Amino acid sequence: MYKSWKILEPYLLITPQTLVFLLFLVFPIAMIVMVSFWQFNGYAMVPALTLDNYIGIFTSQVTLATYLNTFKYVALVWFFCLMIAFPVAYFLAFYIQSQIWQIILFLICTVPFWTSNIIRMISWIPVLGKEGLLNQLLMGLHLTNAPVEWFLYSDFAVVLGMVHLFNFFMIAPIFNSLMRIDRNLITAAQDMGASGLQVLKEVILPLSAPGIAIGSIFVVTLVMGEFVTVRLMGGGQSASVGKLIQTQINSLQYPLAAANAVILLIVTLTLVMGILRVVDIRKEL
Repeated sequence: MYKSWKILEPYLLITPQTLVFLLFLVFPIAMIVMVSFWQFNGYAMVPALTLDNYIGIFTSQVTLATYLNTFKYVALVWFFCLMIAFPVAYFLAFYIQSQIWQIILFLICTVPFWTSNIIRMISWIPVLGKEGLLNQLLMGLHLTNAPVEWFLYSDFAVVLGMVHLFNFFMIAPIFNSLMRIDRNLITAAQDMGASGLQVLKEVILPLSAPGIAIGSIFVVTLVMGEFVTVRLMGGGQSASVGKLIQTQINSLQYPLAAANAVILLIVTLTLVMGILRVVDIRKEL
């Protein structure tokens, strides 16, 4: 009896986690995949095995353009998040010697998360609008004679909003990687005559690569499915796959929305796997 219990004990311990994993991840994804092969006759779903939804996606110029626009958002948001996050994390890790101040300044980076995403997006409207602060400043300095219209309800506004939302997801893992770097390695490189740029290129960047990879995974996955920012900051003039799926769900086209969701999931997983093949993040985990 005791031996039987010892054999079953590991399986009993993992049973709750396995059930949660199956119920809240595997089963919903399986349902989405199944619905993606159903038909929509204009007012109801018909359980039938068909590839029409996928054929329609790959043959629609509008849908393909939407995917390309989403990839553009991913590339731009990832680039600007990295350009902002790395200097901020570097400053916190190497220029702030007091651990208390490091914690305080790091917590300041989380301030935008103290309110909802929608409120943060709406807060940009009085800044970027035609009568907003930025246009008033430019006109007051006589740098422009009329309000700049593309500040708001444009791709520029969408990218700005996403960078505002997701920048911290890049700062945190990079900061963690930089804090783990052995300072003796930097001292040794400097003693060998390495310049500051060489230390950054040969020591700091390679050792911070896992943090950059983790931050990139966060940003890429979040941007791929984002639709609230596109709707609010794009003003109906910008498109993304997430917004497309939301529109299809609102119009009850669940099979088509499910097919787009499956393709979006595959593309996102492909991007993540590509990042993982380039950088080994196991040291950070």
